[in-house]
Amino acid sequence: MKLKQLFKLVLINIYHNKMRTFLTTLGVIVGTATIFLVVAIGKGGEAQVNEQYSKLNVGTIIIMPAQRGKVIDPLTKKDAELFQKSKNIAAAFPILNGSGDIKYNNYSDKSSYLGIMPQYQEASNLNLLGGRFLTEEDEKKKARNAVVGFELANVLTDGSPEDILEKTIDINRRKFEVVGVLKRMGDSGSRQSVDDSAFIPYSSAERYLLGTRANPVINAQATGLETVKGAIQDITNILNENHRLGGAEQFRIMDAGSRLASAQETARTMSLLLLSVAVVVLVVSGIGIMNVMFVTVKERTKEIGTLKAIGAKKKEILGQFLAESVVISLVGGILGVILGFANLPVLKYFQLPALPSLSGVLLGLFFSVTTGIFFGFYPAWQAAELNPIDALRYE
Repeated sequence: MKLKQLFKLVLINIYHNKMRTFLTTLGVIVGTATIFLVVAIGKGGEAQVNEQYSKLNVGTIIIMPAQRGKVIDPLTKKDAELFQKSKNIAAAFPILNGSGDIKYNNYSDKSSYLGIMPQYQEASNLNLLGGRFLTEEDEKKKARNAVVGFELANVLTDGSPEDILEKTIDINRRKFEVVGVLKRMGDSGSRQSVDDSAFIPYSSAERYLLGTRANPVINAQATGLETVKGAIQDITNILNENHRLGGAEQFRIMDAGSRLASAQETARTMSLLLLSVAVVVLVVSGIGIMNVMFVTVKERTKEIGTLKAIGAKKKEILGQFLAESVVISLVGGILGVILGFANLPVLKYFQLPALPSLSGVLLGLFFSVTTGIFFGFYPAWQAAELNPIDALRYE
């Protein structure tokens, strides 16, 4: 039997059982669409994680107290200076965290402020919407200057963030001049929201706002991704030598690279779990295909007997029924991919990150066709093995 004849015969048989074929195909459509969307969500999730952590240098190491509240032996500027002497560390600087009322004209917002060193901008990949960032001179003079995050500036100006430039804001009843406004950064992957914060010189935060309550964290930058482990070991050794009351155990040392790897692994795990659900759907639809093919074989037993009587070989019978199963699953796969693309706007509406990809399309089609072959083979083999005499006598 020629391929053209085989294909024509398959289409005729499918056409004569349109409703049953459609109901059988539904499972494959849903399963393929699910696989496509799962891969898209997985890709979107990984892209979102990478985007978040791209705003942090993967060589960044954060050293902070292990517990909240008052620390008996807190970190100091001196610790940052000692860290920077390590051959594995390119830069290290302290950061002070505080919160309170930040006011401008008639607008007020309870938000965070950070006392930072000028190196903070490069380490955190901050970009300016307008103005300038804090300088070494601001730090030396304990200047009452501030750089404001985009969302905070937006709130304080009722939607015109750049209007706050060169204006005076109150941070816990202390006046600071705004010298810069940051571009919107979004989720930075860190505990601190940059967009909702104000940034002032470290020395100013220490002198005017926090005083003896100052309890800094330290941001250290490894010389490269390959030196992060060495840098962490150096930091641990320095803390043990200079903090006799509790050593390094009273501090948490976190590196952005491991956090990125952990977040990526979590995203992949979720994708695999969702993918397994989609495979279950396809297996169920495959069982449906098998049932339909069994019924088809029963209904066409006499036809099979006639074909064998006029010389059709086993492999031709097997090929005919197997081709029918594959066509059903392939059409279902194609419709499933189309359904998947059609549902991308729905995912976007519910703010689910989804990134369509060729791998998602191919994986969906592969699973759908594999389902057709796997679950269609046994009924096709059973048809091929029928005895022609028994088949012709079948009522």
